[in-house]
Amino acid sequence: MRIQLTKQFVLFSFCVFSMVSFSQTELKNKIVDFTTLMPIESASIYIKNTTIGTVSNQDGKFVLQVSNELLSDTLIISSIGYKSFKIPVNEFDNTEDVYLEEDIAALDEIILIAENRPKTGNDIVLKAIERLSENLPDSAYIQKGFLRHKERNAKEFKWLIESAITVYDSGYSVSSKDHLKVNVDQVRKSYDLRDVDSIFSYYSYLKRYENNRKLKAKNLRRDTIKTSSLVKAIKWNDTRVNGLENLFKGKLNLVRNSKAAKALLGENMLEKHQFKLDTVLVDNDRRLYKIQISESKDFVDLETEGIFNGGYNAKGWIYIYWDNYAIKKIEYELVAASDAQKIRSKTLFGTQLNHKLIMTYMEYNDKMYPNYIYYETPKLVNVGLKTNEKLTEEEKAKYYNEERFYYTIQEILFSDIIEDDQIIAEALKGDWDADIFSPKPYNQTFWKNYNILLESEEDEQLIKDLSKRASLFKQ
Repeated sequence: MRIQLTKQFVLFSFCVFSMVSFSQTELKNKIVDFTTLMPIESASIYIKNTTIGTVSNQDGKFVLQVSNELLSDTLIISSIGYKSFKIPVNEFDNTEDVYLEEDIAALDEIILIAENRPKTGNDIVLKAIERLSENLPDSAYIQKGFLRHKERNAKEFKWLIESAITVYDSGYSVSSKDHLKVNVDQVRKSYDLRDVDSIFSYYSYLKRYENNRKLKAKNLRRDTIKTSSLVKAIKWNDTRVNGLENLFKGKLNLVRNSKAAKALLGENMLEKHQFKLDTVLVDNDRRLYKIQISESKDFVDLETEGIFNGGYNAKGWIYIYWDNYAIKKIEYELVAASDAQKIRSKTLFGTQLNHKLIMTYMEYNDKMYPNYIYYETPKLVNVGLKTNEKLTEEEKAKYYNEERFYYTIQEILFSDIIEDDQIIAEALKGDWDADIFSPKPYNQTFWKNYNILLESEEDEQLIKDLSKRASLFKQ
């Protein structure tokens, strides 16, 4: 019976994906600022009144697969602070760059006519948090999306996994701790070269579960450790630090989890954040507040188990629609601020920026759903070699800063929203597995027609280099 349910879930996943797998038209181009001619990153490209869309990469480029049934529908390209570009899908020209013009509302004029409205940044954000129950989905839904999980140092990629994922959310009114699930449906790319990282993860794993205080990371040798043991240690470390479920269920899912205990944007958020109204911009013909996030009297602490992950000040921006106080976008950074965290961050990571988060939301059926997530954090690879002995060139290279300091990036693009109660109920009967390491056969047809995040030119070259080398998980 259990096997049969699992098969039903797999079939469900495949069928949902397959609905858009045939008769597709590919749209691709580059989005540019009309005045500066610079590429516009993270612009939204989507089909009006649907959830089909993508975002532009750091080169301003995008690719979007659109069902031929939607060729007469309207393609919208928008970015906060710019006039939107709108055109029927069947009239879009893949050979001509798209130029967006700046569009900014007059702040002084808006403040004057804003009767009985909050006028300070703090009050506007408090109003937006108060309205979350109206603006976020209040019933269960499933989202389909694309995940790119990459890890690199200053020179090269050390790890890259690209997957199609399904996320089930019970809705804002219910805690995500118990009612949020993630499943990895398909895998497109999977490379892992984190030899040093795997040894350090293995060392941390042994320290945690065997309580061996005499153990030293530098005494471990890669050729004496089974690959399966390293994989197990990496999975454990990735899950506790930046696993998919942590990202969705943790404090950094700022809006969704604002009702959780000690939430960053919860009841006492002004003790850790201050919000200052900067200006009013325009997004797809709607006005929205641009509000600066800065530190307050208390430090921010993510309270990660087994890791000192506190002593931060918050900074960034939050964009809130003028008409209904719905949160459109959050740009959020945590910077080392306490003396202890400053020393730790400099020594272990070579940076004071510990967490960088970007979350954008799309409106669908009058509710705001996650659209795009970008999360970046430095990664502890090794503790460095502290010795007065003369080092060989090989040892110097091993502990050279460009090799030593890593950071991890997770990007998620959501494309489909499923609200049908019957489909959701059937999906929940199956097994959900958020393990991005799980081997899965490559499905060329599936990926040919699936909407992904376009790689930047730099990333594309690094991925080519990475693919030529051996993988830890294929030894």
